[in-house]
Amino acid sequence: MDGIICIYKPSGYTSFDVVAVIRKLFKTRKVGHGGTLDPMAEGVLPIFLGNATRAVDFQPGDDKEYLAGFRFGFTTDTQDITGQVTSVSDEYVSRNKMIFVERKIGEIEQIPPMYSAVQVNGKRLYELARKGEEVERKPKKVTIHSLKVEHYADNEGLMRVSCSKGTYIRTLIHDIGQELGTGAVMTSLIRTKSGVFTLDDCRQLDDIRRMATREGTEGLRGLLMPTDKLFADYPKAVLDEMQTGLFCNGVKLAAARIRFDRIHKGLYAVYGNDKALLALAQIGEDCSLKVVQRFNTPEAVISIEEENGELDE
Repeated sequence: MDGIICIYKPSGYTSFDVVAVIRKLFKTRKVGHGGTLDPMAEGVLPIFLGNATRAVDFQPGDDKEYLAGFRFGFTTDTQDITGQVTSVSDEYVSRNKMIFVERKIGEIEQIPPMYSAVQVNGKRLYELARKGEEVERKPKKVTIHSLKVEHYADNEGLMRVSCSKGTYIRTLIHDIGQELGTGAVMTSLIRTKSGVFTLDDCRQLDDIRRMATREGTEGLRGLLMPTDKLFADYPKAVLDEMQTGLFCNGVKLAAARIRFDRIHKGLYAVYGNDKALLALAQIGEDCSLKVVQRFNTPEAVISIEEENGELDE
């Protein structure tokens, strides 16, 4: 079973918990997700099944959008409301200061929090943090595309943030609190967009469970979106029947004989004569169609970002 299903991850689940549920319901181990969410966070979590797992690392426009609650006046060891309080301030932050908050856009540097799955010397940071250890972490650059405070009163508010992959929203809020001198923590988090997927694309786990009970695993097939939804805006290379057969058997094709809908220097979505997505490819230096990733072979590799330490909130 190949395709993508977008899940509304509930609070209290890890991203891997959701993967485990989908594996069980769809009866396949070839499942991966497109961007980790912390257990307290909710929202958009794309899940890839079968050959679609090969598309995880090629998601176009992999920016994220979040709706985040925040509170000034204290800090915690996790930078969110679930952690142990590490400092307290009774200073009030006025509504006018939200102008400063909304100016926190552009490229910034973040130091990954200790309670994260980033690896340092082969150890997950959260494993060290649980032992009371703290290690030096290298800052990384991320981009805040937009930030809007949608509600604010009495030191508490709600912000909508559009950002690059890998941004820690709780760290963004923590750092804003440090700059204002009061401290701040994240109180809630909903991911409203992940790449091309939004809340409108999401399914609830309980609904899928009920459907599986009612219709069986095969009944779930209709919930899957095709892999090429990710690449709808990519330029296309369309093969005829003979080219499709040659391509699927590993034969190198001359680009000059392929029908492209437009010419550019990047990746093409390659389609067979039956309109099925076969691969992502580019035009090589020898003017042949050079395959970057195939989707038409029976094997698929499970790709789960948290296993590589690549995290979003």
